[in-house]
Amino acid sequence: MRRPFVAVLALAAAAAVIPLASPAPAATGGVIIGGQPVDIAQSPWTVALSSRDRFGGTRAGQFCGGVVIGPSLVLTAAHCLGPLVLGGPPERVRDLRVIAHRGDLLSDKGEEIPVSKTWVNPAYDAAANAGDFAVLTLASPLPQSSVIRMAAAGDAAYAPGTEAAVYGWGDTSGGGDYALTLRSVGVNVLSDATCERAYPGNADGTYRAVSMLCAGELEGGRDACQGDSGGPLVARGRLIGLVSWGSGCGQPGNPGVYTRVSDVARVLGSRR
Repeated sequence: MRRPFVAVLALAAAAAVIPLASPAPAATGGVIIGGQPVDIAQSPWTVALSSRDRFGGTRAGQFCGGVVIGPSLVLTAAHCLGPLVLGGPPERVRDLRVIAHRGDLLSDKGEEIPVSKTWVNPAYDAAANAGDFAVLTLASPLPQSSVIRMAAAGDAAYAPGTEAAVYGWGDTSGGGDYALTLRSVGVNVLSDATCERAYPGNADGTYRAVSMLCAGELEGGRDACQGDSGGPLVARGRLIGLVSWGSGCGQPGNPGVYTRVSDVARVLGSRR
């Protein structure tokens, strides 16, 4: 079972609901269940979060994903910056960086940009996985062409049945088989009623439509997994979700749950 999707050891095999990020130092990136490699040029807004000090250099220190929403702003999952993943507050991670324009983590292409500031949603509820988002401010800006637009509330991209794609470097099998190159998989946005039936409030988690959406296939087989946390879910050219949590990876009846980007936009708008 899984909860937030961070890349760590073999969390996908743990008998507990876990984040799709990487709580412990031996992070081993990951990919996407049922996905395929994709050229980073097709999704220049997809970035990797990295700390070699904490996660080692095997995969350039990648432990979570992120998405560029402004030249100097990267959106990711709040749990990616939590003490379970980083071992303490993010400001203590001396080499926290964002890797942009690099699909192959072993290559020297693209940029590795230091993070100058972090902001974690103060309303994030780790027990319920609600409000799972954070913002990184980059020390130097990326080009405007790397920015993706966030879908506002009521956007047709959120409609059930809409075809979407999720991107990441996460686990490709649910068993700790992490990849080195960016991958993507097509999923369908599911109705809130479907998601509520999948996660009614048991040990797997509680689905909250106001701040979450879910996507996948009811029969399973296509999903995000460990190492994909914070990565983008994109539909109709707009960002609609961030990889957040779920139960298992690609399991029938247990779609992936994403932070709803319209809720993120509402919260961020209220801060201005």
